[in-house]
Parts: sequence; structure tokens; C-alpha cells
Amino acid sequence: MDGIASDVAVGVKRSSDELLSGSLYNSPNSSVTANGSDSKKLRVEDSMDSPPSRVIHIRKLPNEVSETEVIALGLPFGKVTNILMLKGKNQAFLELGTEEAAVTMVNYYTAVTPQVRNVPVFIQYSNHKELKTDSALNQRAQAVLQAVSAVQEGGSPSSDAAGESVLAPAPSPVLRIIIDNMFYPVTLDVLQQIFSKFGTVMKIITFTKNNQFQALLQFSDPVNAQQAKLSLDGQNIYNSCCTLRIDFSKLVNLNVKYNNDKSRDYTRPELPAGDGQPPVDPAVAAALNKDSTSLLGTPSGTSYSSAGAFQSSLGAISPLSAAAAAAAAAGRVALSGHSGTNGVLLASNLNEEMVTPQSLFTLFGVYGDVQRVKILYNKKDSALIQMADGNQAQLAMSHLNGQKMYGKIIRVTLSKHHTVQLPREGLDDQGLTKDFTNSPLHRFKKPGSKNFQNIFPPSATLHLSNIPEDVTEDDLRLLFSNSGGTVKAFKFFQDRKMALLQMSTVEEAIQALIDLHNYDMGGGHRLRVSFSKSTI
Repeated sequence: MDGIASDVAVGVKRSSDELLSGSLYNSPNSSVTANGSDSKKLRVEDSMDSPPSRVIHIRKLPNEVSETEVIALGLPFGKVTNILMLKGKNQAFLELGTEEAAVTMVNYYTAVTPQVRNVPVFIQYSNHKELKTDSALNQRAQAVLQAVSAVQEGGSPSSDAAGESVLAPAPSPVLRIIIDNMFYPVTLDVLQQIFSKFGTVMKIITFTKNNQFQALLQFSDPVNAQQAKLSLDGQNIYNSCCTLRIDFSKLVNLNVKYNNDKSRDYTRPELPAGDGQPPVDPAVAAALNKDSTSLLGTPSGTSYSSAGAFQSSLGAISPLSAAAAAAAAAGRVALSGHSGTNGVLLASNLNEEMVTPQSLFTLFGVYGDVQRVKILYNKKDSALIQMADGNQAQLAMSHLNGQKMYGKIIRVTLSKHHTVQLPREGLDDQGLTKDFTNSPLHRFKKPGSKNFQNIFPPSATLHLSNIPEDVTEDDLRLLFSNSGGTVKAFKFFQDRKMALLQMSTVEEAIQALIDLHNYDMGGGHRLRVSFSKSTI
């Protein structure tokens, strides 16, 4: 048995461990086998550097995790052809149909931490090239897999050992989506990007009912709706909030009258915007009342506008787990750079007399590492901003679109460009383009940085850090008043190295952050300024 290789268990030192009584993982023929032998033990070693394989090893799964939840991790990337659950060890093996699909899956989850039941799990290539599961011990997992495969292929689902259907055929291409704990705005565009991972999204209608933001989303095929529901139901768009509750609608077709921020028919781009008229026609509105739901109510202390944007009592916003994960539903949605999301933003309606590449770098740098900024030569109220990846671009767009900068409400959208070109060498572009790729001011270049846990929407309250010991409250009040605003409140933290400072408006706070982040306080101290979730 000395020649038997295996996958990583917890830790990196070599040890012997029995992963599953009744299973043997065999590597001379590069396969994993479950053959009913309970006398074999497996050597456990680090396989972080294993070459790509279509067999994926998943560790640190939560207790009582279901086969369906594990299969759902792989569904967005292609056909799942086999599964082996090691429930006693909180581990599983997942075999995908192709190595290419497995590479896409591992690359994706390298950037966005996968979660199952809000628990981070670890995913890596297995040492094995094939997964063999012919044991009765794995019968339940195989039944679930066969049912999922049948749905993927558009056939009838199989039955499990008890004769009960594991998955019912998709009754409709229309999903009813409810967002629970909506601590951050969820837009129609965000929903389209999330769900388009599973197939062609044809129509979306968003609305508010019973003080909850809801949506109806129509795929081109009921099978795609089934896959999306299986993978995304119960997942979070943001860490610990914005939970997706998904069920099939009784509707089989949506009638969208207007293309605007509340409804969209992607098959009919010529539809009018509606000039604020309600996008849901009466027939659909009546049907909405018939759709049943058994979801939890909204959290206390929250209210929703008609557009579904969240308005929280102060301090209610939860921190994001990481910039990369901020726009991903439990690491399982199509907002990562690996899924083609563009990292370049177009900011428009800028104050062309005031805006500079540096000011845009500082503001957008709150939500990601800005690589390049180009103010357009022939349209100086617009600029292209290249973020480090698509997740950071999505995060910056969701937080900064509609904010006031230098007295003007700015508009932020995804650009059609995939990179910001630098001017040709020797060409003077009047300082309109700047490369920040190697800037020491990037907030998120250090893995595990606390900055990942402190990403908040623009607010009137600013968090100050790296304050020198000899700097007083009056010094800081004067400094921030000189940025053109009014300081309404101030509070030092106990160690006096950090403080909260409240301006009179969000616009003033944005201006102060642009002017004073990285301000030289003397003695090698550079003031760090961020938006805060708190009030004073």
C-alpha cells in the first residue's frame, strides 16, 4: 500500500488516516474506488500542487451537507459525472465531465471562496483522474447524481432507493426570486449576471411585495431554471446577507412592457423606458398574488423603497467578506472575473473642471485596486477606470453609481472596453491618463488584509486610522473642515490611533476622503480614510 497516493486532509504533514470504512482509493491506475473493503487505509498528503484533473477534492464541508448541495458546486461549470461523499470526514470527491470544466471550476473558486450553508469550503484538484463508485454505500449519492443528470439533459429524473423522486421536472421556465436580509441593493443587472451563468435569461421583472424585494426571471428553457434553482436557492449574494429564496412561478411566460431599471425584456431591446410607469402589466400583477411562498419576513429595522433599494437603520449594514466575494453569491455566481465580467468602468457626468485621474483613483480605490484611469480627451466629463477584476468593478459600480462628486451626480456603468490603453510613448495627453498598476496605495493587494472586512457604501461618517499620538481632535476637525465641509461629530477610539468623524452630508464625506486619504500627518504617518458603517 506504500504506492497509494491520496488527497489532502486537514494540515500538510504526511499522516495515515482512514477516510471511509468500506472504501479504498486506488492510484496505480489513477482512479478512486469505493469497493466495500473496510481494511484499507489511506495515506494523506498535501496535493495543493496536483496537476489538473477532472476529479475535484472538497474539504471542510459542514455537517449534514446533502449530495445535492455538493453537486451544486460543480453544476455551473459543466456536467457532473460522479460523486463520492465522505460524510464522516466532511469531505467529498466530485468528478466533472471534462478536465476543462474542472480547471474552470478550480480557477473560479481560487478567486471566490466557495461556501456551503454559509461555511467556507476548500476545493482543489484530486491526485486521481477518475472516480469509481460501485459500492452500495454510495447508492444515495448516485441516485441524486442521476436525477440531476436527467434534468441537465432534459429527461425525466430518476428515483432514489426509497422510490421517491429526488428532483421533479421543472414546471416552468419562470423563477420567483425573493431577497431576504437585503442589506445591500440588488439590481436587475446583478440578477441577470448571476442567473445567466445557467442559461439564457430572457426577461426579468422586479417589484416590492410585503416589504420584500422580489423578482420574476424567465429562462429560455425550464431545464436552465431547474439548474439555477438547484445551485442558487438559499445562497447569499453578499456575505451573510441578500439571501436568494427561489421557487418556480405559476407563470410560464412574462409580459414585459418596458425596459428600465425595474423590468427588462432582453429579446425586445426596442421597448420604451416607460417614463416611470409601472412595468408589470395587470395580468402579471394578478398572477403575483397567486404565487405562494413560505419565506421569512424582512429583518427588523429595515424598509424598502419601490425600487427595492435597501434603507437601513444606521449600523445595520454587514461587512463584506472580501472584495472578490462581494459580488458573488456564496462563490457560486457569474460575477467573477473568470466568468467574463469586465473590469473596466465608464464614469460619466463628472465635473470636468475638478475631476482628475488621482481623485478617481482614490474614490474608486475604496472598492478595489484601480489599475488605470483615462479621462476621455473629447468628453472630459467621462472617464474609463480599470479595476483589478470584474468583482471589484461590480462592487465599485454598485456603491458609487448615483453618488455626488464635486457637486454632480455621477453615473457608473460597465464599459465595453476590457482594458484602458496607455497613450503612445512620447504623446502628451495632458495628464488625462494615469497608470496606477504599481501604486503603493492599493488597499487590497495584501491577501487577508483587514480592508476586505471593511468595505461599506459611501456614508457621512468616515473611519480614520494611522493617527499620530500627538494629533488632537481639534487638529482633525480643522483638517476636515478645510476640505470644504462641516464636521458634525467626532469620536476617538480607545487607543487614539483611530477615530470616527462625521461630516454633514455624504457628498462632503466623499470630498474629504478624496482630499485627505493618504494625507501626510508627519513623522511617517499617512492618514487612512474609509467610509464607516457606524454613526457617532
